[in-house]
Amino acid sequence: MRFRLSACLAVAGVLSGGVPTLAQPRPNIILIQADDLGYGDLSSYGQTKFATPHIDRLAAEGTRFTQFYAGSTVCAPSRAALMLGLHTGHNWIRGNGEIPLRPEDVTLPEVLKAAGYRTAVVGKWGLGREDTAGRPGLQGVDHFFGILDHRHAHRQYVTHLWRNDTRVDYDVTRDYANDLFTADALEFVSATRSQPFFLYLAYTAPHAELRVPEDSLAEYRGRYPETPYVDAEADAYTPVPPFERTGYRSQSTPHAAFAAMVARMDRDVGRLMATLSRLGIDEQTLVLFTSDNGAHKEGGADPAFFNSTGGLRGIKRDLYEGGIRVPMIAWLPGRVPAATSSHVWANWDLLPTLADLSGATSPAGIDGLSMRAALEGRAARSHEFLYWEFHEGGFQQAVRMGKWKAVRLPNATALELYDLDNDRGETHDVAAFHPDVVSRAAEHLKTARTESARWTTK
Repeated sequence: MRFRLSACLAVAGVLSGGVPTLAQPRPNIILIQADDLGYGDLSSYGQTKFATPHIDRLAAEGTRFTQFYAGSTVCAPSRAALMLGLHTGHNWIRGNGEIPLRPEDVTLPEVLKAAGYRTAVVGKWGLGREDTAGRPGLQGVDHFFGILDHRHAHRQYVTHLWRNDTRVDYDVTRDYANDLFTADALEFVSATRSQPFFLYLAYTAPHAELRVPEDSLAEYRGRYPETPYVDAEADAYTPVPPFERTGYRSQSTPHAAFAAMVARMDRDVGRLMATLSRLGIDEQTLVLFTSDNGAHKEGGADPAFFNSTGGLRGIKRDLYEGGIRVPMIAWLPGRVPAATSSHVWANWDLLPTLADLSGATSPAGIDGLSMRAALEGRAARSHEFLYWEFHEGGFQQAVRMGKWKAVRLPNATALELYDLDNDRGETHDVAAFHPDVVSRAAEHLKTARTESARWTTK
C-alpha cells in the first residue's frame, strides 16, 4: 500500500482550504462489508484485545466516521437498504428471511453498471436465491461469486458456492469461505483493472459459526479465558440444501476463534490493498469498510468480553446504538482526507453517494442523500431524521434527529428519548424533560413508513 502522495492533488484538484476533491477520473469503488462486526471490534475504534493493523491503516490515512449507521439491526434489511437506498420504513425487505429483491427494484450495481462500471459481488448476497428475481445476475451484477442465502452463510466452511448461475462444489472439511472470497476478489480486481469497477466484498466473518483455519486460530488460542460453546446436534449435521438447520457447530475456544476471524479478515484486507498498489491503481480506487449491523451474541460470541459495542448500548437485534451504529472508513489517497468525522449518515446513503462519484443517476424516490462532500472533507448535507423499524419479537422503531434519538420498544406506550451528544450509551431516558422533542419524534415514527402487508405494526 502506498502512502499519500501530494502529486495526487494535481490530478484531483483542490478546494479552497486545501481539501482535495473527488474529481475525474472516476474512482474504482471497493465496498468491504463485515458480517456482525461491532462498532468496537476494530482497534481503530477502540478494540484492545486484538489488533486490526491493515484496516487501522485505512482509518489513519483516510476518514474514520464515528456516526455511521447500518440499514438495520440484522442482515437482510440492512443489505437491502444499502442496495436500494431505502430505509426500513420504505423497503420491500424489512426483516430477515429468504425474501428476494423484485424485478422492479433498482440496485446499486445496476446504477453503477449504467454508468459504465463493471460490477461484482463477492461473498454473502442474501437478497435472492438462484431461482428468484433477486439473484445477482438479474440485479445488475456482472460477476457474482459467493453465497446466495442466509442459512448457507451460517457455515464458514462450505459444501459449495455460486459463480454467477453455476454451483461450484467445495470440500466442507477444508474450504474456508472467506479465503475463497478473498481469492476471487483479487482475481476480479486484477482482471478488471483497465476499466472502472465496483466490487462489493461481503465477508461472512465474524458472524457465527465461530470457525477459522488453524493457522489463524493458533495465534490466539490460550490468550483468553474460555467457556466452550457446545451444540452437538449442529455438529452432527451435514449441510445440504435447503440448509434448514440454523444451529452453529461447537467451538472449544470461542474467544480465540472470534479474534482470529476478525484478524484473518484484516489480513485479507491488507492483501487486497497490496494488490491495488502492485497494479498501480490504489490511488484511483475508493475503498470503504463497514459492517452490516452491530455485534452479535451467537454461537459462543461474547461482545461483553471484547467490548464489541465500544460502550454503546445494545447488540444485534436492538435498535439502540450498539445494534445499528457501525464502523465506516473511507480511503482514497490524495482525495479523501486523513480525518475523523462525526457526520451522521447511514448505509442507504451509499447508493446516491457512489452514484454521484461515478457520474451515474440515482433512482427517484429513494431515502438516501449523496454524502460525497462528507467523503471530501467538506460540509455535507444532513438528514432531517434517520429511521429504523424492526419486527422480530414485536414491532419496534427508532429515529435519530440531530443529537436526539428516540426508541419505541415492542408494545410500549411511551417513547424513550436520549441525548446522544451527552449520552452516547443511552443510559438516561430524558423523554419527560423534552415533550416537544418526543412529539416531533412520534410524528416521524408515524409518517416515515409506508404500510406493508408483510411488515405490520402488530
